[in-house]
Amino acid sequence: MFKKTCGLTTVILASSLILACSKESSDSNVPSTAQKNEQAVEVWPRPSVPHLDTPELNARVDEIFLQMSLEEKIGQIIQAEIQSITPEQAKKYHIGSILNGGGSMPYRITNAKQEDWLRMADAFYEASMDASDGKIAIPIIWGTDAVHGHGNLTGATVFPHNIGLGAANNPELIRQIGQATAREVRATGIEWVFAPTVAVAQNDRWGRTYESYSEKPEIVNAYAGVMVEGMQGKPGADDFLDEKHVLSTVKHFIGDGGTVDGDDQGNAAISEAELSSIHGAGYFSGLEAGAQSVMASFNSWNGKKVHGSEYLLTDVLKGKLGFDGFIVGDWNGHGQIPGCTNASCPDALAAGLDMYMVPNDWEALYHSLLQQYETGAYGIGRLNDAVKRILRVKVMLGLFEAPKPSERFYGHAKDFIGNDGHRAIARQAVRESLVLLKNEDNILPLSPKLNILVAGDGADDIGKQSGGWTINWQGLTKGNENFPGATSIFSAIEKKAKAAGGRATLSVEGHYTSKPDVAVVVFGENPYAEGIGDVNSVEFQPGNKTSLALLKKLEADGVPVVSVFLSGRPLWVNPEMNASKAFVAAWLPGSEGDGIADVLLTAADGSVDHDFKGRLSFSWPKLPTQNKLNPHHENYDPLFAYGYGLDYASGEEGPGKLEEDVPGVASALDGDIDFFVGKPLEPWRIFIRSSSERRFLSGSFAELNDGDVKIQTLDKDLQEDAVLFSFINSPQASLTIEEGQALNLSHIASADGVLSFDIQNVKAQGAQLELVMNCGFACERKVNISQYLASIADKGWQNLQVKLACFAQEGDSFDNMSLPFSLRAAGSGELAVANVRFLLSSESAADCPQ
Repeated sequence: MFKKTCGLTTVILASSLILACSKESSDSNVPSTAQKNEQAVEVWPRPSVPHLDTPELNARVDEIFLQMSLEEKIGQIIQAEIQSITPEQAKKYHIGSILNGGGSMPYRITNAKQEDWLRMADAFYEASMDASDGKIAIPIIWGTDAVHGHGNLTGATVFPHNIGLGAANNPELIRQIGQATAREVRATGIEWVFAPTVAVAQNDRWGRTYESYSEKPEIVNAYAGVMVEGMQGKPGADDFLDEKHVLSTVKHFIGDGGTVDGDDQGNAAISEAELSSIHGAGYFSGLEAGAQSVMASFNSWNGKKVHGSEYLLTDVLKGKLGFDGFIVGDWNGHGQIPGCTNASCPDALAAGLDMYMVPNDWEALYHSLLQQYETGAYGIGRLNDAVKRILRVKVMLGLFEAPKPSERFYGHAKDFIGNDGHRAIARQAVRESLVLLKNEDNILPLSPKLNILVAGDGADDIGKQSGGWTINWQGLTKGNENFPGATSIFSAIEKKAKAAGGRATLSVEGHYTSKPDVAVVVFGENPYAEGIGDVNSVEFQPGNKTSLALLKKLEADGVPVVSVFLSGRPLWVNPEMNASKAFVAAWLPGSEGDGIADVLLTAADGSVDHDFKGRLSFSWPKLPTQNKLNPHHENYDPLFAYGYGLDYASGEEGPGKLEEDVPGVASALDGDIDFFVGKPLEPWRIFIRSSSERRFLSGSFAELNDGDVKIQTLDKDLQEDAVLFSFINSPQASLTIEEGQALNLSHIASADGVLSFDIQNVKAQGAQLELVMNCGFACERKVNISQYLASIADKGWQNLQVKLACFAQEGDSFDNMSLPFSLRAAGSGELAVANVRFLLSSESAADCPQ
């Protein structure tokens, strides 16, 4: 537990008592070799890590290890993504692990079912256990990002994201969520979960803030251990790591929540004392609970990438903290170490990394590690230690004796994925996570007998209410069919109102024919994940307040408004709160919208079944500029302090009129537009088309029915920040970005601005290519860039900037661009695209392409 005393954070563990300053230090130096041991003793506690080794376990590991060749050892420390490797390749190269990235489905089957996952799990397991070539059989292990339930799986229970669970402050509930998640993951044949995330987010601009339980370490410390126990079982118990549990991963070690300006994968420029006392909290309890896997973090600490930090990975984690499991890297994180690439990085292994997460370049990495051993780039002792750590966990999981995944305890069961028991846990978590910020005139709770209008773009959108890491890496919207068994917020309210004799009507735009008694408006952030969710300020909808316009419209009509705000972080919403009689922070509640109706509405007889229990685990900003707003930092002046939350029992109403004319408020959108940078501008989506068919990119891959037109994500600068567009013998194949409200590009055009995008001619010699824009009905403008495409063959990534004037015809205004970007191709080829922007000015735009 933690308690604040005299400006110091006291970290109390079972075996140690450490006092460490939690104020930021100006010392930004990584400790020298001479200082390491002394400083580590001062700031790093020694958790009571359970001793799980037995003579039998060690003997079994040694027996396997002594039969392994150098090639088999190197294969064991590599983890490849399921789209880039086959079972036959996994056997050939003795690969130790596979993973599926967010949105990556077995056999690229959209909405893959349990049997599809099991079929692939069986194939990889059987290949790894095939010893017919005379090599030793070592079972492969499959890992997945089940960060709020088994989010990749259609029909799974989707729990609230961590930020909501932090507001619930209920450790026992966290244990139950861990147990339910483990069951649903095991039912698809997967043995390993990359969770829990134990980041302590300090800057709410960070796109992973919602993966953090709290801005303070107390809740993170209380939750990490019970989540690990829920997933793995208790160390020493008969069911520890058995077929009913999964291997957990405490991540991301360390400092991911403390980077400068909340920059994802950025630099945590903080003292070692703060690194330990704030950002170490989840590791202390997670390791004490028996965590056997820890994931290294993308970020740097005082300028040095954690993936390459021997001090943090080896001296601190394995040494001072006593971690005896294995450390896995994050998605190509080793490639960010200076001097390394995704395909070559002995430095990460030397620093203490035990398993490389190398999704696509795994084969090249395998060969480079073989060659680097011969040159002495790393020592055999370090390789042997990594392999033994991995083998030890596989033996503890019982994988050597286990049947194939489909024949394990949950593998043949059909009633665990999204079952009633798991959904009941999620529904409770939703109820307890809700934080009531305002309740003017005690308008809540609502009688279900009222005429209720349910409005807003989040009202009937399960993808939006679930957030990122749901079905896709970035999440999705407008796809309720992807959530069988789930309940939208509107559906939940409608069901409860109908049962009581009332009425609930859905209108996203807030239209009605009969004036409602009250409007419940559900709105907020669209889904995002990781750095794609980084923002420049914590103002909601800066410069384009469409949700506020809806609230004011209803307010002007005399309809009282109850706002249900969906977000992955606290945001400045003073104008939206002023236009609402009640305001509820619902975070990202997941698949069980019933939990919201449980609290907002009374029973039919007017009694309250469920009061608000949630309390803020993140401080709420008073200004759009308050992105770093934590009680342990200076100048702490929030609108709502950490721990704030109203309830029905108290009768308190919360704030009155809030100030709106404050520093930092954005003006109307009149600058550059990032149309596809990491992901499309919401709510636009990427499509591929032929003359007769179209399909949108719902995950990492899509293709048309004939297989001749395909698209898949790839990594350019960041994970999945680009797309690869492929077409074969096509008279007309298109890559388009569609389904958003028409863009007004008139300010770009009038400033002689440009369409800018990165393009790579991967294999498109001879293909014809046009840039196409649609400016309304029967209004198509295009520029032929075939010659340009041919000129950049074999030249890697290039940036092309085309003036909007190149598209213009007389009378064009560019104020209603219904299709702002499309590539139309003919012939055969492959080309990659990233970073589509509309820029006010450019110094490199050439004459119009011919």
